[in-house]
Amino acid sequence: MESQYIYSMNLNENRMQTKAEQIDIICAFIRSLGIVAEPGLISSTSFLPGVEIVNGTLVYDEDTLAYPGDLLHEAGHIALIPAEFRTRLSGNVTENGFTDGGEEIGVMLWTYAACKAAGIPPEIVFHSNGYKGQSTWLLNEYASGNYIGLPLLQWMGLCARDHESPGFPNMIRWLRP
Repeated sequence: MESQYIYSMNLNENRMQTKAEQIDIICAFIRSLGIVAEPGLISSTSFLPGVEIVNGTLVYDEDTLAYPGDLLHEAGHIALIPAEFRTRLSGNVTENGFTDGGEEIGVMLWTYAACKAAGIPPEIVFHSNGYKGQSTWLLNEYASGNYIGLPLLQWMGLCARDHESPGFPNMIRWLRP
């Protein structure tokens, strides 16, 4: 597990932030989008340590949450589900039939845009123990402007088309209608 301190430039602070501070910043951003995020009990079968989706709500246990950035990624799953299904979303979204997994590439890019908007270093979400060992590659691709998954977010109406402004990583809306 990574240190409870991760370097962050959030709010122009040039210091290490505690895990609790990171959770507070991430949850404040998630809540500002209209997604409910609250502390609670996590089932032993949760997909990620310390976080799970329960009926469209992001529930987390600060003590067992391994990586605060996982909260933002899971919020992306909630955001990309059509609004009519959002409150029925629970557990592993692929295993529970709400998606076939094809949205994962969009969730990752949504999460990158959310990091930029919230002032969170993307490395907090794209940590070394996530994304099947491809975190560094994804960060390099995004940093170079290769926004893998952008057509999906455009199709969902979340960000502008290539010829429109403002361009990615700016979002038109954060939640899929």
